[in-house]
Amino acid sequence: MANTESLLNQEERILAPYAMQSKMSRLRKYPEPEHPYRGIYQRDRDRIIHSTAFRRLEYKTQVFVNHEGDHYRTRLTHTLEVAQIARSIARALRLNEDLVEAIALAHDLGHTPFGHAGEEILHILMKDHGGFDHNLQGLRVVDYLEERYPNFRGLNLTWEVKEGILKHTTRYDRGMKIENEETFIPLSYAGISLADLEPDLLPLLETQVVNIADEIAYDNHDLDDGLNSKLLDIKELQKIELWEKANILVRKKYSNLEGKIERIQTIRTIIDLQVSDVIINSTKKIKELNIKSVEEVRKTPQRIIGFSKEMDSLREPMRDYLMHNLYHHYRVIRMADKARRFIEELFNVYIKRLEQLPPSSKKRLSSEDPYRVVCDYIAGMTDRYALEEYKKLFDPFEKV
Repeated sequence: MANTESLLNQEERILAPYAMQSKMSRLRKYPEPEHPYRGIYQRDRDRIIHSTAFRRLEYKTQVFVNHEGDHYRTRLTHTLEVAQIARSIARALRLNEDLVEAIALAHDLGHTPFGHAGEEILHILMKDHGGFDHNLQGLRVVDYLEERYPNFRGLNLTWEVKEGILKHTTRYDRGMKIENEETFIPLSYAGISLADLEPDLLPLLETQVVNIADEIAYDNHDLDDGLNSKLLDIKELQKIELWEKANILVRKKYSNLEGKIERIQTIRTIIDLQVSDVIINSTKKIKELNIKSVEEVRKTPQRIIGFSKEMDSLREPMRDYLMHNLYHHYRVIRMADKARRFIEELFNVYIKRLEQLPPSSKKRLSSEDPYRVVCDYIAGMTDRYALEEYKKLFDPFEKV
């Protein structure tokens, strides 16, 4: 029977020297006895899965607002796809899969309703009150907003998982900055100190794996949703080298495919090509940099987990196509603009009459900035709940 000690011994045998072993953890803010049969990162994963914020991801949007259709990706399905891709990469690189999974499952907990449009308008509305950032909000969720335990607020996750949430960055985060462009992380956010998480140091390889898995998942499920919605044209995609390369491999394997199945298999092959490239390129980079420990990972002046230059070149036309034809499609722009208006009007109504907040939020008003309380309330909403609140507050015929 496996117990904690045998799990630690198993990690020592299997994991690479540059992987994060549980015995090296900086543990939790509030000391707790560990479980006899589950490792610390397994427990973090389970706490995240059972959190209210995780369940709400089911009704938070990716690109398409939730009511546009129930077959499009949501934050929850995206999160599960990221976790699956990240675990595949972590296993090949002999990294800590439990830590990778916990970070992957938590990486979007701070997202607002209505995707990046919701985040953008909340940041504007909060500009004089500390701003808004979904990564930092995710940390706030697990460290403060979740209430499930008698002895502390939050989920009391390990230091490494919280660091992974803080340092989660992709091209799609923080204003669509380009890869490898380092982003300033403040020393505090909404009353939570971030200095202890060493924002100036590079994250663990486990966090870097989640970052790249997020990009792979994003690109490819947006391709799928864009084609399903008919906002993207398959004939235009066939002109893009990465798509054509994957499609040739599919047609070599299956001679009689067409339509939806061929499209799905092509996207599946693109994911496989990208995952394989990350594994091969990252293995090569680890050897070139002679990385032997977690400490050396943190002190390396560049990200270690990433695509080869060849794959980056192949991905760029595909991402440009998505940017211009999906994210900037007039229907998506309309959805985003409508979402901003919903959130701005909800925010202003609550700020003007704080008595309209639910009891769980109102009890915080005596000790916290009302703007942050309102921001937390709206950020935690699902798309569906935000739309229902809007109707209750603005539709004269809707019961409140």
